[in-house]
Amino acid sequence: MYLVLTQRGDEVVVTSVPESGNTSGPASTTGPHPARVIRLHDLPGYVSEREQAAAEPSRWVWDSTARWYPRLLAAGVRVERCIDLALSRTILRASALTAHSDYARAPDDPAWNTLLADVAQSPVAPTPVHLTQALFEFDPVPAAPGAASERDPVRELRAQQQSVASSPDANRIRLLLAAESAGALVAAELKFAGLPWRTDVHDRLLTDLLGERAPHGSRPAKMEALAARVRDGLGAPALNPDSQGELLKALQRAGLQVTSTRAWELRELEHPAIAPLLEYKKLSRLLAANGWTWMEQWIADGRFHADYVPGGVVTGRWATNGGGAMQLPKQIRGAVVADPGWKLVVADAAQLEPRVLAGLAGDLAMAEAGRGRDLYDGIVSSGAVDTRPHAKVAMLGAMYGATTGDSARLVPRLARAYPRAIALVERAAREGERGEIVTSRLGRSSPRPGAAWRQSQAKAAEPDATAAEERAARSRARDWGRFTRNFVVQASAAEWALCWMADLRRRLAAIEVDGAAAGRAAVPFDRSPHLAFFLHDEVIVHSPAAVAAAVADEVRAAACAAGKLLFGDFPVQFPLSVAIVDSYAEAK
Repeated sequence: MYLVLTQRGDEVVVTSVPESGNTSGPASTTGPHPARVIRLHDLPGYVSEREQAAAEPSRWVWDSTARWYPRLLAAGVRVERCIDLALSRTILRASALTAHSDYARAPDDPAWNTLLADVAQSPVAPTPVHLTQALFEFDPVPAAPGAASERDPVRELRAQQQSVASSPDANRIRLLLAAESAGALVAAELKFAGLPWRTDVHDRLLTDLLGERAPHGSRPAKMEALAARVRDGLGAPALNPDSQGELLKALQRAGLQVTSTRAWELRELEHPAIAPLLEYKKLSRLLAANGWTWMEQWIADGRFHADYVPGGVVTGRWATNGGGAMQLPKQIRGAVVADPGWKLVVADAAQLEPRVLAGLAGDLAMAEAGRGRDLYDGIVSSGAVDTRPHAKVAMLGAMYGATTGDSARLVPRLARAYPRAIALVERAAREGERGEIVTSRLGRSSPRPGAAWRQSQAKAAEPDATAAEERAARSRARDWGRFTRNFVVQASAAEWALCWMADLRRRLAAIEVDGAAAGRAAVPFDRSPHLAFFLHDEVIVHSPAAVAAAVADEVRAAACAAGKLLFGDFPVQFPLSVAIVDSYAEAK
């Protein structure tokens, strides 16, 4: 049963819609489906009762998980399943699998189109909801005046159902929508539960690396010492090494032929100032991205509450709303420490994107290369290339469209060894070069190139086009082809990760924990294993120590299940590196 939530002021209309019901006819909240009106502050209790009483849990339907679910979590209520209409709308309106439907061809609806932007642009302050005084003063996401009242979730649900039902690949797109909605639940829970974080350890790590914290506007001692060495080496006593303009001029005055201050270019130089400059830049990035100011802003109640944005990247990968959860540097991972009596179960998928490529292409040879071992080692064993680094470079070149260096030289060898896999990405690239869209395993489609791209191609096709215009058009076409080449792989890998987390979330909820020491996460995650962190192909589960081994088994089982969901019986494996540790730093 679908239970559709519609906010009307301080009340919520709960409309029951059978999952197998008729999706034709007029869609309206005043239709034949039974509805119940409850007070907003009574919603957590109502949801909790439904979750606990139903033999088969209901599927909650709402305009946006980011609007509704955090407040339910704040009241200690966890839901098993949902449909996120806004995320589903984004997929269905763009997918090649539903492009023919009236839903996809309908005019834009501003009330819905602005919702995801409202959520993505919500304040980044990390203070967890459960620390606020008003647990259910429900106005979680600011919206344009009248926007919420203009959105009709029941009508939207029925329109989406019709669009899916009309698709020739309904099962594919249906699985994607379910995975995307489950991912939205995971994202909200990750932020709410948080990643355990020891600020005392973080402070010690920063002090060891940077020196004692300096007053605002000053550099820590070790950074200031490095800055002094750079000034001395370049003969620029007043140089501010944080100013890219000043630094570039100082390097050039010192006789160094550089066009930028990028680290890769600086590494090519031999000069006494380069080594301290590279070290300074590395420490400066750490201070800016994860220094003391970051710690004060993002760590609350002993937790890092990462603000994830599901589907925040066009390929379906997640983004973050500040905080840098997608790039926690190794220097500070020692601050991620399990609560007393608990463990961190850290798992990451080995060579995820190449393995996904093997499944997409149905390339048995590539699947066999990764069977029971490191895929790159398997490629070497096949004779395609001579070393593991070359195997990795070649594979990345194939997936990202490298045209120079070792990658370009080695890709033809991969094409001979794994013709189906390489043909798939090459075909995706050619389609992109023609301005066509490509589609992931489950149905997420790439956007079409923009107006500037189309104008460039049209201009180059005119009889009087100049050689420069033709070169520019070819360059733009190749660039877009590199995007579509990678899109099919990255988007499908993101779908695998969603299915992995969704199944793991379900498995973790089923693990019984007796007598575990209470963790410091808020209810309902204080006594049960739960997802605490996600990074593309890696997860961290925070688990009572007594069940950590069982959690590790379920993490592996969920990865296997995700592979079968996407690729059925095709023999591609998704092995994991799994570690049960006290600190994140111990897992690497």
